Amino acid sequence: MSASTNMMFGSTLCKGSVPDRTTISLPISCSQINVLSKINRKPRSLPVGGLIRLSSALDSKAIYGQSLKLAPCVGLGLCQTPLRRIGFNVQAKAYEASSSDLVSDSDVEEEVLSENPSPQAAAQRLKIGIYFVAWWTLNVVFNIYNKKVLNAFPYPWLTSTLSLAVGSLMMWVSWATRLVDAPDTDLEFWKALAPVAVAHTIGHVAATVSMSKVAVSFTHIIKSAEPAFSVLVSRFILGESFPMPVYLSLLPIIGGCALAAATELNFNMTGFMGAMISNLAFVFRNIFSKKGMKAGKSVGGMNYYACLSMMSLALLTPFAFAVEGPQAWAAGWQEALRAIGPQFVWWVAAQSVFYHLYNQVSYMSLNEISPLTFSIGNTMKRVSVIGSSIIIFRTEVRPVNGLGAAIAILGTFLYSQAKQ
Repeated sequence: MSASTNMMFGSTLCKGSVPDRTTISLPISCSQINVLSKINRKPRSLPVGGLIRLSSALDSKAIYGQSLKLAPCVGLGLCQTPLRRIGFNVQAKAYEASSSDLVSDSDVEEEVLSENPSPQAAAQRLKIGIYFVAWWTLNVVFNIYNKKVLNAFPYPWLTSTLSLAVGSLMMWVSWATRLVDAPDTDLEFWKALAPVAVAHTIGHVAATVSMSKVAVSFTHIIKSAEPAFSVLVSRFILGESFPMPVYLSLLPIIGGCALAAATELNFNMTGFMGAMISNLAFVFRNIFSKKGMKAGKSVGGMNYYACLSMMSLALLTPFAFAVEGPQAWAAGWQEALRAIGPQFVWWVAAQSVFYHLYNQVSYMSLNEISPLTFSIGNTMKRVSVIGSSIIIFRTEVRPVNGLGAAIAILGTFLYSQAKQ
């Protein structure tokens, strides 16, 4: 990849190709740089002087999602602008200082740092907002139906398997009917996906086992401790270090979860350990996902999760048969039908469909937002799930138990801010 440059000095036009990680030297008379983003091909006219003065502020800013590093003019009037591997096309043109096309510094600050987004940015914000609302709503509906199914049919291994099977079937139909383009994968992609699928399978089953033993709200309170597991695993296994605010943010997370667990009216060790194992498994899933996305072919969020579901289904099915078995399933199914009626079948179908949809939307959201924004969205999702489950299932919550949940959720939010 290279950055194309056009330099005009008086009536002379010079064209050249500048390789990556080199510099573009501009004459002192150069007063404007046009930056053309690959995202929407909309040029930005920025004065060199304004860029120099704003260089420290804009080093980490994004111009249509791409970061441009700036450096002040040095030497004999040469403005050196190091190019990163960001895919910008830069057009440098010389203008007279009195040119009517010159943009003032205040205009630059207003355009680059303005809170009023362009139509394209506004549309992107709307799209992300729709993703978030759909993500939270689908997750709430899934948790409600999942708990109803588990109350009547306490077989979490089969319930987990059905969730993955229905989602996989939905994607196979979508690919066969060409509603969604099938992913272009290779062997390296599936090799990289394998450890992600193992961690996802363990986390999925462990969370379902937890919800079969305790209230939905309690499971999600414990699962809000996932950031603590992420930091501890990254620190002691991967050798990463974090700023002190990140470590301090773990104190309310751990303390809040401990307080909520100690005051839970219907505490169950299996349910507690299931949520804890789920936290640990999903941390490793995220770590493996980061490594896996660098290997093999690039696959979009929707298809990536579809492939993940299919591989997880293949891994989970034999274990479900070994742990629970068809005989127990048949007896439990008949008992659930007698107790609930045909409506039970709808509950099973609904929890399976909504499980796939909410995960699919969450992976689609990851394509559009930063990990920080996703982390904040995940925190708010837990708040909505905990609140709705308490209302719908009329879960009795002690004031001190609610305080512990609030402290844990607050700690999760502080963690997401500290990592920014």
